[in-house]
This record gives sequence, C-alpha cells and structure tokens, in this order.
Amino acid sequence: MKSALTTLLLLVAITFTNAQNASVLEPIDVFDLEYASDPQISPNGGQVVYVRNFKDIMTDKNRSNLWIIDAGGGNHRPLTTGMENDRSPRWSPDGKQLLYVSSKEESSQLYLRWMDNGMEARISNLASSPSGIAWSPDGKWIAFTMFADGKSPSLVSLPAKPKGAKWNAPPKYIEKMKFKADGSPNMLPDGNRHIFVLSAEGGTPRQITEGNHNYGSISWSPDSKSILASANLQNNWEYTPSDNEVHEIEVATGDLKTLTSRIGPDNAVGYSPNGKKIAYTGFDDKLLGLQLSQIYVMDRDGKNSKSLTADLDRSVENVIWSSDGRGLYFQYHDKGNSKVAYVDLNGTISVLANDVGGLSLGRPYSGGQFSISKNDVYAFTHSTPDHPADVAVGRRGGSVTRLTRLNDDLFSHKELGEVEEIWVKSSFDGTDIQGWICKPPNFDPTKKYPLILEIHGGPFANYGDRFSAEVQLYAAAGYVVLYTNPRGSTSYGADFGNLIHHNYPNNDYDDLMSCVDGVIAKGYVDEENLFVTGGSGGGVLTSWIVGKTDRFRAAVVAKPVINWTSFVLHADNPAFFAKYWMGGMPWEEGMQEKYWARSPLSLVGNVVTPTMLLTGEQDYRTPMSETVQYYTALKLRKIQTALVRIQNSGHGIANTPSNLMSKVAYVLGWFEDYKAE
Repeated sequence: MKSALTTLLLLVAITFTNAQNASVLEPIDVFDLEYASDPQISPNGGQVVYVRNFKDIMTDKNRSNLWIIDAGGGNHRPLTTGMENDRSPRWSPDGKQLLYVSSKEESSQLYLRWMDNGMEARISNLASSPSGIAWSPDGKWIAFTMFADGKSPSLVSLPAKPKGAKWNAPPKYIEKMKFKADGSPNMLPDGNRHIFVLSAEGGTPRQITEGNHNYGSISWSPDSKSILASANLQNNWEYTPSDNEVHEIEVATGDLKTLTSRIGPDNAVGYSPNGKKIAYTGFDDKLLGLQLSQIYVMDRDGKNSKSLTADLDRSVENVIWSSDGRGLYFQYHDKGNSKVAYVDLNGTISVLANDVGGLSLGRPYSGGQFSISKNDVYAFTHSTPDHPADVAVGRRGGSVTRLTRLNDDLFSHKELGEVEEIWVKSSFDGTDIQGWICKPPNFDPTKKYPLILEIHGGPFANYGDRFSAEVQLYAAAGYVVLYTNPRGSTSYGADFGNLIHHNYPNNDYDDLMSCVDGVIAKGYVDEENLFVTGGSGGGVLTSWIVGKTDRFRAAVVAKPVINWTSFVLHADNPAFFAKYWMGGMPWEEGMQEKYWARSPLSLVGNVVTPTMLLTGEQDYRTPMSETVQYYTALKLRKIQTALVRIQNSGHGIANTPSNLMSKVAYVLGWFEDYKAE
C-alpha cells in the first residue's frame, strides 16, 4: 500500500489526467458530453425534433433543449435555448404545432409552438409535472398524467401552537406501504397519478380519473372520445406491483371499462388506426425474476386476445401501431444490442435497425427511443461504443442514416479506447457468456496492462456495444476494462435470465471469472494487477467475489445489497423484492437460511482484498445502511477499507456530472493505491 500522500497525489493526477496528455478523455470532459433523446419524427416524415441533453459546469446540472433537423440531414438548428430543461416534444396530428414540457418558468409546464412562425405560448398552470402527454387525433385536446394531491391521514388532533411560537415540525403519520422512492429526497407525498385532459388552446385541465390508484400508458381512440390507460385498480394494489390491467375511459363522463383480467402486468399501447383493435404488452405473472413482455392484440371489447411475439424469446417495449394498422413497430434487446423491429398481425417479425440506445452516459446499459411517422419513416437514438446517442432515421425496407454527431467537437481531438467483443464459455456449465474489452488509447499488444472487471447492476439488465464514459475514463487511465453479461442478464432469453432465479449471486461468479481468464489468455493483461468494481447488482457481485477469491488486488463495491433480509425490508419497493427475487418473506420457515446463503455479508469472514465502499447519501434503492454494514464488518476484521458517501445522490450516482467524475476518480485512486509496482 502506498503512503497517504502518494495516494492523494495519484488521485489528483488521475482525476485531472496528465495535463500534457489531453488527447485522451479526461474526467472534466464529462461536462462536454452531449446526447440525443426522445426523437420525434414529424407526421409527414420530413423533420425530427429531439431533446439535446447537455451539462452546465457552473451549476452541476443536467440541461436539455429542443433541436430540429430535416430527415435528410439539413437545417439542424435549436428550437429552444437557455439553461432550463425542455423535454417531451410532441407534434400535433397535422404537424403544424409542437407541444412540449419546459421548466423555463421554474415549474414544469406545457408550451405550444407554431411551427410556421415560431410563436410560442404557455398553455398550462399545473401544480405538478405532467407526463405521457398525448394529442387527441382531432387536435383539440391534450391528455397527460399528473400527480394529484391526496388527503394525509390523521390519527390525532394536536392543539395549535401560540402565535409566534417556534415548535418542532409535527410528526409524520404514515399508513401506506411505499412511502419513499429513490430519487426523492423526502418522503413521498400523499396522492396518486391521474389522467387529465386540457384544451389545446390552454386553460384549466380536467381530471377524468379518481381514486387511490396510479394511471399510466395513455393513448387516444381515433375518434378522440376515449382514452386507453393502464392501472392497477385492485383494493390491495400496494401488494400486487405487477398486476396492471388495460382500461378504456370515456373522456366526457369518466366512465371506465376494464378490458383485461389476467394475473400479470397489462400495459396499454393503443388503438389500431381504424379503432377496431387494441394492442397492449405484458405477460402471465409466474413470479419469476425475469419475465418477458409480449405484444398482444385484442378486439376493442377485450375479446380474442392473441400474442404476436410468442415465438420471440426477448422482451418487447416502446410499441407503436403502423399507420395502416397491419402491424406494429417495437424495440427489443438481443445479445447486448438494441433494435427497432416490425411485427405484422400474423406474428412475422423483421428487424429494421440496430444500435438503438445510449441514454446512459455513465455505463453501457440498454435503452434508446424511437418514433414513427404516418408514412413509416422512423427516427431513433443511435449509439455505438465510440459515441453517445445521436439521431438516426430509416424507413421500413430501406437503409438507416445517422443525422447528428453531437460529440464530434470533443472526439475530434480525443482518442477513445477501442472496444472488442468476446465470447467465453463458463467454467461452471459451458454456458456462452458475452463480454466486451475496452483497451487503453494507443494500445500496444506487446505490453502488460492492469485490468478492471466492471460489473453491471440489475441484475436483470444488460451491457452492450454502447458508449460508456466510465469505461472510457478507466481505459484512458491505462487500464484494460472488461464488462460482461453473466447469467441473469437480459437480451439472451428467459432461460438464460432465470438461471439466477432465487439463486443470485451464485454461478454468475463463475461466468465472470471465466471471462477474466479469457482476457488474460490474450496475453496483454498483468495478472498481478487485477481489479474489480460494480454498482447495485454489480456491487452485490463485487462483494461476493472478494468473499470467494483473493485474486484481485483491490475492489470498489458501489451501492450494494449486502444483507438480503435488511434490504427487502428497507428498500423502496418492499412489495416486489421479497416476492419475486427471494420467493418468500425472511421470517417464513426455512427462508432465513436462503436469504443468508445469498448475502455477501455471509462471506465477509473470507475477505482479504482491500475494498472501498461507495454509495449515494440519498440512495433508497440500495440504502446506505447496506453499505455501512459491510464497511463496519470489514473494519472489525481489520481489512483495508474506506467509505465514500456521495453527497446529494440517490441510486443514480452518474446522474450528476460531478458525481460521475468523483466516482471514477475514487475508483481509480483506490486501485492505484494498491497496484503492484
């Protein structure tokens, strides 16, 4: 171990990189990265409006404006400017107006822009931020969901304080199960998300749903008289988090008709163009860790439902009817790559575009968005390992064209690490495991490099051939970076994903070690300098790894689960984790042994690896208490350890630019401190 002074100097050197070597990506460059999201193609397919996301170095905030570009690539220009957040652009049905949400006047409100002359008007005065905004087909109405305040329960009546008295804030009385959520620094307010309708000319919105339930996934009927929505309207909805149904709501009266009834989540997609069919997504809930969502089509009255994607062993999302009603466009992930596809009403599927994604700058997770015009031109977010999301367009049966290059100003003088795909057979059972290697800039295969194994979270998620600022910064610091999709990862089908069902972590450890061995076999990795890190589910696996082996010189465990018993009773989704991931409550007969057998804390007595813990102060998904348990256990065992508490951060540490920078700096600083000379 190096001296404290040496460690500090190394941390500073890595954080700001060598000032004379500005040709590689530096942590401060995080503030210069941009990416596109929510690309909305105009109804005639001629233009794309998208959200251009950037970072404000002076306030440490993520910002976004709206930009427009012709589908042919010309006339690229801003529609909005400034340091606010503009989002959710939606073309009017005739393409003459653009609706969007903006925080330009502090609160998030709806704005309308006339595309012929650029005139704009604020058309709402909402108490909460709107989501899921949708034009009615006749262009007269706008529907959206919004949080509506509810009445706080009261058990007692307290006397009023005297005028001028300074009393402590009154107690908070809670009866609901879920009273906190990651990303919300305070307790969740009382109320629910309901559907509202607003005139396209502005005015006062009208709430058309009621009750102690939350609505989402809304779409209009072709005649603009009804709205399709998803909601769990059961009395015990707090205990059944995956049991939405599809409902049809008459706008004029609020009358509601439930169209689905199975056990499992049914999420509304929309009406067919002629209004005779309804598409929705979901699955029959079998209480598995990974369950694949399918596309279903039924008659408008809810009868004759059939799956169009039963033979596709992948989960579907972002489903949109084609303009002729003969099929639907959708998105899915396959072997670490996201795709836009089309399925006709007979279930025949064709892939239209690859490399969809790139909405997470930090790590190479799946994601991405797309939209469809009336003449079947589609726009989507395009990302590969050498660039974050840009805008691309295509047409069914035609080629794809990338329209933007938002980071060429930065990357034109920065050399990125080259990314190589690998496949390795697991030492446990021979299962094929996919991974990617990012090599340092100016890579020399005759040299030996230190290696970082970077593990994704989820655990039901996937890494892929997408841009990652964290991976590139590790590579720029001189490390070979390995990131993989061990068993349990999505995009390989239900069977592969459920290899960890009620068995996590376990043999995913063997998958990861096999991938490390596969990279070492290439001959350019220094076996004396192996390091491991991961966040969330990756933090679970990192702490599991150091309890199973001493082959890594140092580890950084980020936002982990250490003790499954405390986690399922303390995290922000208590109705889900125990039920789906563990198979029972921790106090039930025989369950405590199962919880403990999968808890990394059970292996802490084996740990000899210097291990740093890193978690956000306001993380309610994998609460700080999990991290502190492991830190304290390592301290009691006199293992070299440190605790990094990221300020003003929830589970998504990389959501704040400086936190992303700090995370990378601390990870590299810890590894440098324990690197063999």
